[in-house]
Amino acid sequence: MPQDTVTAAVPLVEVRRGPIAESLHLGHAVICDGWGNIVEAWGDPHAVVYPRSSSKMIQALPLVASGAAEAWHLTPPQLALACASHQGAPMHVGAVEAWLADLELCDDDLRCGPQPSRDKGLKLQMIREGKSPCRVHNNCSGKHAGFLTLSQYLGAGPDYVLPEHPVQVAVREAFEQVTGEVSPCYGIDGCSAPNLATSMHGMARAMGWFASAHQRHDSLSRAGAQLVEAMYAFPDLVAGEGRACTLLMRAALEPIAIKTGAEGYFVAILPQRGLGVAVKILDGATRAAECVMASLLVRLGVADPAHPDVHRFLNPEVSNFDGLVTGEVRPLDTLFAA
Repeated sequence: MPQDTVTAAVPLVEVRRGPIAESLHLGHAVICDGWGNIVEAWGDPHAVVYPRSSSKMIQALPLVASGAAEAWHLTPPQLALACASHQGAPMHVGAVEAWLADLELCDDDLRCGPQPSRDKGLKLQMIREGKSPCRVHNNCSGKHAGFLTLSQYLGAGPDYVLPEHPVQVAVREAFEQVTGEVSPCYGIDGCSAPNLATSMHGMARAMGWFASAHQRHDSLSRAGAQLVEAMYAFPDLVAGEGRACTLLMRAALEPIAIKTGAEGYFVAILPQRGLGVAVKILDGATRAAECVMASLLVRLGVADPAHPDVHRFLNPEVSNFDGLVTGEVRPLDTLFAA
């Protein structure tokens, strides 16, 4: 990351113990309208970073816009899974396995790599039974099932994660269209797919594009609107029990779609307000990204700070091993100042 991007980050979240701040998280946050204009910003809107899994709804756009989703009769739950970083719980694993079966494919056809389930019950059950994690347990397996669906529709080869593969070429075209920027580079994500870099403004612009997609009638916008509707209709599939994405979507005062990404990235789509939000915490801390996202949802009036599933991310307590509350994570006043 360029040095000026680092120095332009601003304090957003502090962790207090007793009377003093023990830790401080810096970052960037941008809110855009449906035309891509910046409504509010903290830090540097021009900072270029990887959005990681926060870009999954963009990566799923060609699946729907191409006609592949319709040709394979994909359901809204499957579209939600295509945008998901799921827990690898039985509901997620079973749905992906059924999807692969419809494609006449199997676990080995996924390129996302095996990952232990993050569902405690299933993980312990697999350990007791001596079973190894599979690729369907990977949090990105729904996205990859979507990639495989598109690849079959295009008549392309099996190595769909290669940057030059028709699937990834289509993803890049969609990514650059909705961010309004030529991506300067890509990195290989944890699931082996290319993750395209863009600016904070570009990603917030893309989320604003999704938020206003239902107002347009071109094929890409119709695809975006379908994906957003699937996400907020099936929040359990997008993440899972106890996860910020699922809990904040459930708690919201109106339909919204939100999506976390690794290394402190977070985005939100607010269709009724035509707004998109992008957040990046410089040190990659999830606790800070969740705090900032909850804070901005409260600021924008789509979340009640008193709701327990909002408060748990907005202002969580810090406790020690004996259950004694020793501090708190809290947003800085700059996130609420007019």
